Amino acid sequence: MGLTISLDAMGGDHAPQIVVEGARLALQRHADLAFLLCGDETAVAPLLKAHPGIAASCRVRHTVERIAMEDKPSQVLRRGQSSSMGLAIQAVASGEAAAAVSAGNTGGLMALAMYSLSTMPGIDRPAIGALWPTRRGSCVFLDMGANVEASAKQLAQFAVLGTAFAHVILRKPRPRLALLNVGAEELKGRDSVREAAAMLKNTSIAYEFIGFVEGSDIPLDVAEVIVSDGFSGNVAIKTAEGTVHLISHFMKEAFGGSLLGKLGALIARGAFKRLEARMDPNAQNGGVFLGLNGIVVKSHGSANGRGFASAIDMAVNLARSNFAAEIAASVKALNEGTASTVTAASGGQPHRSAGAHEEIAAR
Repeated sequence: MGLTISLDAMGGDHAPQIVVEGARLALQRHADLAFLLCGDETAVAPLLKAHPGIAASCRVRHTVERIAMEDKPSQVLRRGQSSSMGLAIQAVASGEAAAAVSAGNTGGLMALAMYSLSTMPGIDRPAIGALWPTRRGSCVFLDMGANVEASAKQLAQFAVLGTAFAHVILRKPRPRLALLNVGAEELKGRDSVREAAAMLKNTSIAYEFIGFVEGSDIPLDVAEVIVSDGFSGNVAIKTAEGTVHLISHFMKEAFGGSLLGKLGALIARGAFKRLEARMDPNAQNGGVFLGLNGIVVKSHGSANGRGFASAIDMAVNLARSNFAAEIAASVKALNEGTASTVTAASGGQPHRSAGAHEEIAAR
């Protein structure tokens, strides 16, 4: 066997069925994988029995404890270590698994991952990074909600994490990097965003820094990596998801209201299927908790088996790359570039960066 991936078998709206189905689909693409399914054996075993072809690649770590979608991170930390989610993450911490995948509670998953894995050297806070569809493919967008606020130093660190992610997942050797702002002009935005831009202009990291972009630029293929604080990032992605649903509703309303509309829908059926495929959230499913000493991928809670398999694909690609080593080298280059920038700007006075913001467990 090759890599072992630990799976939270009980996390998500449709677990454990979609977890087992996702494992089955992933094995079709990665025949050398092994899976550690953490969850209730009485629920998981019958599903594995129904797919005898994958049984040899799967083993179950039994627990009846599971994290509910409504549980707060503080509650998860107090009692979640023995849950299906907790056991999946602990397998990564111990080295038993190369990565963990869960469709469960995002806040709980982040809290347990931070507790068990901690952050990488040189990274103050982890960020949630994911792929965002654009006109010509995808871009990496982060942070999607792990940090409500972010200092200039943390935004620069997010850029390092996002660039490494783009190298692995998008196969972009020198991705275009941008900071999300209220305008493209250099004088606009918060101090933290402008200070982060100054840091990112003076490094030897493999990216092309293009400056600021606005929310309307995200899907236009202007950059392969777009960095934001978690508050703005979460609002942006939720707004985009809502807009997609609204457009879908309007289209159904327009083409289903009359006989002529239904005829038009029938004629355009092929185009609609292509559009549906481009907008399918299960085609590019998975957010990564970037910056931890281990790989943890968050699948969408409502994902189907195909979507969960996409999240497994992302975990496998990261686990088989030099992701951690690249981040370490890039953090060093960022710090060296930042030090020279600060010295020049302050006449040699040391720069004090903002401290880490409130802990997730307190939310």
